[in-house]
Amino acid sequence: MLRQATPVLLAVLVVSGCAQPRDEASDHLGILAVEAELCRAFEAGDTAALRRHLTPDFTLVDSRGRETGLAENLAELERGEPDYEVFRNHGQRIRLHGDAAIVTGITSIRGTAAGSPFAAEFRFTDTWVRSGNGWALAASHASALPR
Repeated sequence: MLRQATPVLLAVLVVSGCAQPRDEASDHLGILAVEAELCRAFEAGDTAALRRHLTPDFTLVDSRGRETGLAENLAELERGEPDYEVFRNHGQRIRLHGDAAIVTGITSIRGTAAGSPFAAEFRFTDTWVRSGNGWALAASHASALPR
């Protein structure tokens, strides 16, 4: 009886030994890297990067309280309106909750819209989810900071 159980027991031990604990520092760096890539995508009008790193059901609640989805955000980027010269996140705090993360921070933007220059800062809250392809942004909320 022991001879039959030994291969099964050995397989369980091998598989459980291969399971790697999650590395919080790596998760933080991974999220920050994707977040920086998304900022560059807004500056460059790179819709492919948005498709890679936003979930299909992504939602944004902007500083005016308007809710948009992935399609609206892609269309805005394709139109180039607004045209971002600077789109940067800073001061981020990351809280991990299993395969989800909440990131808070500040977004600084500068560019032109309808031919007029603008600059603003927003406090943001982003909700990230981990999938087989890494971290993806599922929801974002932005509130304008007073000038």
